[in-house]
Amino acid sequence: MNSDELVQQAIDTTGLDDFGGTEWREGFDQLVASLDGEARLNDIGHAMVPPELVGYLSDRLGVVAHRTAHPEIVGVDIVPPIVIVGQGRTGTTILYDLLAQDPNTRVPRTWEIDRPLPPPETATYETDPRIDEVDAQMAMVDLVIPEFRSMHPMGARLAQECVRITGSDFRSMIFPTQYHVPSYGHWLLHDADMSSAYRWHRKFLEHLQSRHPTSQWVLKSPGHIWCLEALLAEYPNALLVQTHRDPLRIIASLASLVAMLRSIGCDDPSIPEAASEFAEYILLGLDRSVDAREQGLVASDRVVDTQFADFMADPFGTIGTIYERLGLELTPATEQRMRGFLAANPSDAHGGHQYTWTETGLDLGEWRDRAQRYQDYFAVPSEPLG
Repeated sequence: MNSDELVQQAIDTTGLDDFGGTEWREGFDQLVASLDGEARLNDIGHAMVPPELVGYLSDRLGVVAHRTAHPEIVGVDIVPPIVIVGQGRTGTTILYDLLAQDPNTRVPRTWEIDRPLPPPETATYETDPRIDEVDAQMAMVDLVIPEFRSMHPMGARLAQECVRITGSDFRSMIFPTQYHVPSYGHWLLHDADMSSAYRWHRKFLEHLQSRHPTSQWVLKSPGHIWCLEALLAEYPNALLVQTHRDPLRIIASLASLVAMLRSIGCDDPSIPEAASEFAEYILLGLDRSVDAREQGLVASDRVVDTQFADFMADPFGTIGTIYERLGLELTPATEQRMRGFLAANPSDAHGGHQYTWTETGLDLGEWRDRAQRYQDYFAVPSEPLG
């Protein structure tokens, strides 16, 4: 792959050439080099990756063009959002989907992130033809990896993670999740200026709300845990919910999911390889979350901590606590909507996600020691490991 050729393809496809500055280019070049040299792309990967990257570039061009044509949307306030910042596999997705049932809040839905141009309109928000287009695309994923829905729900109307938004700034954990790109992952977590990603994130939300406004955004991404400082610099009044679970269970579950995702476009993906990468990533993020508390970066009155076991045992008790702590009103009608969603979307609807620690090939004692600081600080219990 050639970075310049991909950029030119996006320009030719859209007829646009203003990317809104050049900050995105460093991450893009890092990513392309890592994909080219490390990802072991198979035939499907070689066919799939260039259009995917051109898609991110094209979306960026389109969003910038819309902002230029409609300067009135620039700088419009993003009401202090509620941001779920827990690591993956800690109950964040179902919590996110439940909070999305509150009619007083709005989440970025999969279809509008996948197809952001033109911005969604209030009048057609539930009937936009892009919804069916995105659902059809996801049906193709089902054909390739039918097991994926047992690990993670998919749907055009479901809430989508912020890593898909920051993908267009090419500073996003979506790429190490999908592909074996360790040099890009190291750059992203140790060297990248993540303030650029969050400036783009705000612009994208301004774009989405320009014709379909909201009184409160609810956002979610495991990617936030590595860069809380950049998140809070862009959204200083954000209300945070951090979900907690035994890190070793997170590692084992994520390694299984990542290996499955990579199997689409990568030769010889393996759970041990994914585990060795993500164990480092996960503990780095969790340690940074401890640092943020110890350094006073995260104010205690603006964050709610929830334990995975408590949430699974009593989801609505947990949600009630979140609303109370953040000064929000959980109305009976909203709770009923949440209960209806949970009943219609049970966690085992597509089969259970089976995984074990043994499959990771990692040393249990070593990683239990590595996780101790985080577990002690947040009183996170260890769970049985297979």
